[in-house]
Amino acid sequence: MKLKLSIICFMVTLFTVQAQTSSKTSPLENSGLITGKIIDKQTNEPLGYVNVVVKEDGKVLTGEITSDKGLFSIKNLPLKKYTVEIQFMGYKTVSKPVVLSIDQKSANLNTIILEEDAIQLKGVEIIAERSTIEQKIDRKVINVGKDLTTAGATASEIMSNIPSVNVDQDGKISLRGNENVRVLVDGRPSNIEASQLLKQIPSASIKKIELITNPSAKYNPEGMSGIINIVLHKNTNNGLNASINSGLTFAQTPKISNTLNMNYRTGKVNFFSTYGNNFGIRFNEGMISRLDDNSNQIFDVENDNKSHLVKFGMDYYINDKNTVSGYTNQNIFKSDGIIDINVVNPNPSQNILLNSKYLTDNTDGTYNVAFKHLTSKEGETLDLEVNHSIFSEDQIARFRNTYTNPSIPSSAYDDSLGEKRKSTIVNLDYTNPLDEKTKLELGAESRNLRTDNDYATNNAALTNSKYTYDLDIYSAYATYGQKFKKIGYQLGARFESYHVKAMLNGTVAYKDDYFTVYPSASMTYSPSEKNQLQISFSRRVDRPGIDQTKPLREFSSPRLTSIGNPELDPQFTNSIEFNYTKTLSKGSLTTGLFVRSIQNEINRIIYPDPQNQDQQILSFDNFDNNTAYGFEVSMNYKINSWWDIQPAIDYSNINQKGLVSQINTATNSFDLVTKEVAAAAFNARFNSNFKASKSLRFLLFGFYRSGVDGVQFNNKEMYKIDAGGRYSFLKDKATLSIRFNDIFNTMKAGFDGENPYPQRGQFRWESQSVFVGFNYAFGGGKTKNLQRKQREDNTKQGGGLF
Repeated sequence: MKLKLSIICFMVTLFTVQAQTSSKTSPLENSGLITGKIIDKQTNEPLGYVNVVVKEDGKVLTGEITSDKGLFSIKNLPLKKYTVEIQFMGYKTVSKPVVLSIDQKSANLNTIILEEDAIQLKGVEIIAERSTIEQKIDRKVINVGKDLTTAGATASEIMSNIPSVNVDQDGKISLRGNENVRVLVDGRPSNIEASQLLKQIPSASIKKIELITNPSAKYNPEGMSGIINIVLHKNTNNGLNASINSGLTFAQTPKISNTLNMNYRTGKVNFFSTYGNNFGIRFNEGMISRLDDNSNQIFDVENDNKSHLVKFGMDYYINDKNTVSGYTNQNIFKSDGIIDINVVNPNPSQNILLNSKYLTDNTDGTYNVAFKHLTSKEGETLDLEVNHSIFSEDQIARFRNTYTNPSIPSSAYDDSLGEKRKSTIVNLDYTNPLDEKTKLELGAESRNLRTDNDYATNNAALTNSKYTYDLDIYSAYATYGQKFKKIGYQLGARFESYHVKAMLNGTVAYKDDYFTVYPSASMTYSPSEKNQLQISFSRRVDRPGIDQTKPLREFSSPRLTSIGNPELDPQFTNSIEFNYTKTLSKGSLTTGLFVRSIQNEINRIIYPDPQNQDQQILSFDNFDNNTAYGFEVSMNYKINSWWDIQPAIDYSNINQKGLVSQINTATNSFDLVTKEVAAAAFNARFNSNFKASKSLRFLLFGFYRSGVDGVQFNNKEMYKIDAGGRYSFLKDKATLSIRFNDIFNTMKAGFDGENPYPQRGQFRWESQSVFVGFNYAFGGGKTKNLQRKQREDNTKQGGGLF
């Protein structure tokens, strides 16, 4: 359906351009206006994305797509007689005569009711062949087409194809070169760390991806570089509808993924569900070299992962004013990880082989209930939402050290880690359009998080630990906006009370309690329908997450141990952003500039172990105040009927300042020294789609990421080229796709650093692979979803080494 609507809109645009260039009229003659609202006859709910076409003597003159609230407004019409047609798949077409004159320059068609077309309801909702990018007032929306789902089996694999987004070999995600980003699913936070979550979501379950780079006060202030919201499919078509997706990735070993999306809609009730799974062994290898003693650490990593994602929910349309909805997301993840680390020294008698095995079992359940009330006043709404999630993880780690020196016996020990998290979020939101140009939004929120971590070991050199981390956040916000003919603005503020308390073995490890105001402001200017400019300001915060603060071992090797830092302070960011959107005759162009001021930036540090300077500690710390700036440019352009391209580039620069450990040759000890760098990052992507026939399409994708200097390590450049194709059959109900990722096997993560020791390293993974996917969809009808608020988590997350 989306594909057909896009074609209609594109043709309407062409006809509009032809009509506008064929005759010239005075400003007075082009002052006509036609407005109205489209609703569904059965539910009385507004219908978004309905095609409204204006015809003159049977020929298309212009047109528009309705908003999410079913509204349309067609301006700058010559004062003549017209026929307005309302066209929407699954509904009967409605025609309305309109006469515009000097005495009657505007025509309000009021509420137009669309009735279902029983014949058209037998159709099928088709996922667009290619992804499209929409630049909305507060976010960039990537509507996921088959070209993106062909990129791989999971969300992690398709994210690197998104403009401004990067995913490293460990699955850690960054936006505009910064890892301080919130990742949401259906507008809700997850207790699962983002890098793991992305690997568990099947790519075929994703409907769209939203990038919110400078959120207003309406949104929680977490995430320096913004929010990434992954919206899963939730069909609400009448009758039974389903789509089946299966994928097979060929690399060192095959990996399997499957997804089933279903919904059943009858009358006032809609049931929807999703099930997806991923199975397969994933490999990672690398080496870290110490230049001071000529030693090497050789890593061989193997992870046997099994994940299941289940979503089930129901919408109940009580009447035309009240709707209640509920759903649950259930994630089950099991992993058997084997990490072999071989420490090779110039003196073979000092060599060490560490064999470690990690048995991980975690579950995450989210339970959500929402109620939406529409008042008698147009646009006035009240939303209440309650979200409760429970996360549980059990991990057993088994270590065995083997020495080449026969005088040193082998040693072995086991670690076990149990973690439980409970989170409850309650939101109340009120929207009131004070008049046609003014809107007021008010809201309140309560967030409560409780975590328990138990660490046990049979290693005599280590001790058992119990760590708890409790968080309470209470906030309220207000935004006020007005929109005039060409200019609009919005002012807002969020007031927040924050309480956190961490306990280690019964002793307070960290405690903080403060009240903060987060202001925001934005202004838009549209000199014409094809040009839009926006400038915005916001204050945001990155609070240390549980994975960054818990002083328990996350990872250990003979030379490196990763632990959290319970004394981390929040980092605050003031951000100014400028965006420009240009609608072209064959596509669109979007550009953006941003400047940030960062206080107490949270970042990775590495320093010698005080107990053994031959070993290193990997942790987190607060850096000094920093500044950052950057830009991005992306385009959707249809060169001709068979070729379209989507180029994108982005650049970011951050002046980082922090403490590093440097050897003092006089005392043979390490001193903390301030180091400052300008870390610049450049990324480029080029996606090209070729239409060989009505059923056969090919794609070519290129990616480049520049090297980036950091306070601790300098990362090397990365690049790759992918190619693939898709074939549709069975009247476009089925699609077979294939994609060859990293054709020339060029992807690798290299780095070097001088502190605390001169080191060089490189890691590789199964970047070169072939993905084969099959999709089959059946069912049909109209689509109508309960509009939900989009929210985010409140803590900055850490990431694992692998």
